[in-house]
Parts: sequence; C-alpha cells; structure tokens
Amino acid sequence: MYDSMIAKSFSKHEQKKIGYGGFVCSFFIVFCFFTLLVPYLGPVPSMNLQVPVGVDHKMLSLKETNTSQPIVEEKHNVGMTSKGSRNVSLQMGNSSYVHSDSEITIKGIGNVSFQTGNSTSPQKYLALNKKGSEKVTLEVENSTSLHHTDTTSGPVASSSQHTETPKIVTKKMQPLCNTGEPRTDFCEIKMDVWIDGKSGSVFTVSSQADNNSWIIKPYARKEDSNAMRFIRKWTVKSENQEITKCSKTHNVPAVLFSLGGYVGNHFHDITEVLIPLFITSRQYNGEVQLLVSNKRAWWIEKFQHVLKGLSKYKIIDIDKEKEVHCFPTATIGLKRHPKELSIDPLKHYYSMTDFKKFLRNSYSLNRSKAIRIVKHGHEQKKPRLLIISRRRTRTFTNTEEISKMARSLGFEVIVAEAGDMSLSKFAEIVNSCDVLMGVHGAGLTNMVFLPDNAVFVQILSLGKLQGIARTAFQVPATDMKLKYLEYEIAKEESTLINQYPIDHAVFTNPSSIKKQGWVAFGSIYLDKQNVNLNVNRFRPTLLKALKLLHH
Repeated sequence: MYDSMIAKSFSKHEQKKIGYGGFVCSFFIVFCFFTLLVPYLGPVPSMNLQVPVGVDHKMLSLKETNTSQPIVEEKHNVGMTSKGSRNVSLQMGNSSYVHSDSEITIKGIGNVSFQTGNSTSPQKYLALNKKGSEKVTLEVENSTSLHHTDTTSGPVASSSQHTETPKIVTKKMQPLCNTGEPRTDFCEIKMDVWIDGKSGSVFTVSSQADNNSWIIKPYARKEDSNAMRFIRKWTVKSENQEITKCSKTHNVPAVLFSLGGYVGNHFHDITEVLIPLFITSRQYNGEVQLLVSNKRAWWIEKFQHVLKGLSKYKIIDIDKEKEVHCFPTATIGLKRHPKELSIDPLKHYYSMTDFKKFLRNSYSLNRSKAIRIVKHGHEQKKPRLLIISRRRTRTFTNTEEISKMARSLGFEVIVAEAGDMSLSKFAEIVNSCDVLMGVHGAGLTNMVFLPDNAVFVQILSLGKLQGIARTAFQVPATDMKLKYLEYEIAKEESTLINQYPIDHAVFTNPSSIKKQGWVAFGSIYLDKQNVNLNVNRFRPTLLKALKLLHH
C-alpha cells in the first residue's frame, strides 16, 4: 500500500532517476568494499612506507639477529628515537617471541628503515610514529605469524592468516688475511687484537670464528724465495674465546712489518719497506704503533725522519717482547703496488706525488718544482746537474771530463755519492738539483727527492739491462712527475773491453750469460763493469735535458 502511494507521488521520469541513483550507490558501496578491505585480506610479504627525508648521509644501524630466547606472555619492545638528519636502520631476524612490539619515533629529518624477517611469533605489532619530514621504510618479510598487524600512527588494520617459506640469508665473514696479492701478504684486522711476540702469534676473538689460520711473513716481496728465506713467520688466527690476557693495552692501531729480506740496499729499502709502510700507516696521521720484526737498529737510525713522520710513538721490537700487546685494530704485513717504486692512487688513496710530498716534509726540503728556463728575459739562475758517483762498481772513470762538458752547456755541476754523508744531507742535495744522472743501480732511487718536473737521466751499462731499467726506474719516474731520459753506452765506453775480447759472449750474447744465473750475470755486468763516458756522444742527451727544462 505504501509502495503504491509513493509510486503514485512521482512521475515516470522521476521514478527512472531514482532507479539510476540506486544503481550508482550500490556500485559505489561495492567499490569501497573491495578498495578498503580486500587488500588487507591477502598475504603481506613486504610493505614499504616512504616519506621524503633530509640531506645528510650518516647511517645509524641497530640489528637484532638469531635471538631464540623463549619468552611466554611477554612483550618485547624495541624503540628508537632519531633526531637530526641521518639514516636509521632497524632489523630483527629469526625471532621467536610470542608478543613483540617494535616502535620507532623520528623527530627532525632522517631516513628510517625497519625490517623484520623470519618471525615465528603468533602476534607482531609494528608501530611507526612520524614527526617532521622524514623518509620511513618498513619491510616485513617471510613472516609465519598467525596474526600480523601494522599500524602507522592510527588504528590497527585488519589482518589474515598466511604462510610463506622462510628465506635464510647467510652473512659471509671476510677473511682476516689477504694472500691473493702478487707481491705481499697482509692481514687487516678491524677488531681487538692480541700480539704475542714471544711465540709469533696474532689472534682475535670472535663468536663467528671459523678456526682458520694464516702464516704471514710481513715483508713485501713474497715472490722472491731468497728474500723471504729469513723473514720471521707470524701465525694469525681467530679464536672463539680469549686464550690469554693482555699484558699491555694500547689505544691506537698497530702495523707490524719486517726489516729482513734485502734491507740495506737503498732500492729495496724504498720499494719494499718505506713506500708500503707509507701506504699502510699514513692513514692514521701518526696515531699508530709500529712493530718491527727482524729489527735492524742502523736501518731505523738511517730512516728515522721518515719513521717519525709516520708514527708519534717509539718503535717496538716485537720479537723481543715477552708481554702480550693488545690493540683495537692491527695490520700484519704491508700493502704495496705490484710495480716497483709505485702507488696505485685508485686503490690506496695516495699517489707517488703524495709520497714525495711526505718525504719533503720529513726532511724539510724546500723545492717542490724544478727550475723552468725562459729563453727571453733577464739573467737567470743556472740549472743544477747532479752526477751520482759510485764508490765500487759502475762508476764513471772520467767524472771531471763529464763535468767540464756539462758546464760548457750552462749547467752548475755537483758530483756526490750517497754513502759519503747522511741520508738527510744527501736528500737536501738531490732536492736542490734540476737534472740527475747516474749509471743504473740502487743509488738512482734517490730520484724520490727530486722536485717535480726535474729530468732524470739513466745510463745503461752493457748487459741488456733495458727491461730491468724500465721496470725499476723509467716507469716509476713518470709516476713521480719526472722527465725521463735514457743513454745506452757503447762497447767502447765499458771497461769490460779491457777484460774480454771483442767477440766474447759478454759483448755478443749477454742473454747466454744471464742463463747461467743471476750470480754469474751480476758478477760480470754489475760488479766488474765501470763506465768511461764518451762526452761527445753523450752531449746531445744533456742538450735534450736542457730543452725539457724549457717546458
């Protein structure tokens, strides 16, 4: 009756409008139901909530993993408050709590990442209270909880049951030691370290210790069995528990290295000890304790200026220590570049230019750049030429004649031998010169003291030394920002001409001598040979050196 009365009170057109309106309302209700409720009925493997954050890149990380304490009818609360501009990361894994509430409150500007994984708790409540402008990332994955509720400053949303196969992630520990380098082995230990000099043992304590151990000889020429023969071995091991007590505790890192091998040869001193020691310890800006094995007191005295520039502390002769020394971190052995007298700036953050600058500071050397000759203008200072003489072998037999010719070209000439004075004094002389020349040998290593853009002239005696000369000095000279020239002597310029006939294998086939071994080769070409330089033949090389100083 009421339906007929209502129907009669409307026109047919109006009745049709009401029908359309009812259909639209029904569709809207169904749409709202599926939009708001259905997403919460399915599984929730992962959720990301992100809001823009601040400008800094600092990371604060709090991780709770592998916890298995059975807590019945209790709640586990994890709270973090972040103020300022930073990143915050909270991770919980493999938890078996019955109830677990995790809450993060952020104030200011920051990035927050919250992750829970592999949870078996029946109920999991995650609450994020956001204040200010920050970026919040919430991830929930691999959960097998019967009820899982996520809230973000609001009422608890509905949830449903779901099951997923847990994904196990194993974090692999990096090995303590690096034995894969071609020329050196070293252990970079970034945790508490015990060093027992008496037994030659180095160990750390870690709950994840895998009982691996390494034998390290801390000298940077591992490919040379002869050099490594008398280097003391050190055993490096990670233990599950502390096996000895600290007798002496230090609050700075340690670097342990050896002064065995070819120490005493100036070339090997620089390329196998000083440069690797610079690479390894310079990062600490003096706040590092140097530990020396196979100690040579005279060597430490010779390079005292360099060693004091690397460490503020007195060097410890670790071989003689009866006490167990403990450090927050330590490096056993030295890092180095595979090339001689070189540093890879992409790998070690330093270059040979940095090493030369460090040497200038250590020895108070004044000149950073060589003289630049200008063609026009007022009278200028003459470029200085240093002729490195040698005391025993591969010496110049006509030094005076060479000096006279060089002066005629406009050079101020200095003749010096490194063994006649302290290294500090000789470094000062080298640094004062613009051109350095000498016969191939360890004395040429003093080119590290030359100012940038100086000219380095290597004289090659007989013996087909081009390969070793290039490796030892030509390539490093470029890395040191030096201009390199090379002069290969003729047979007539070698004193071997007075010892062997001209058709001897010494002149015609040096390779056959080399096949007899290094001792046979060295005894002839390195120990018995001096150089009588043909000044007229050599003159163009010095003219080219002058030309290079114009650029």
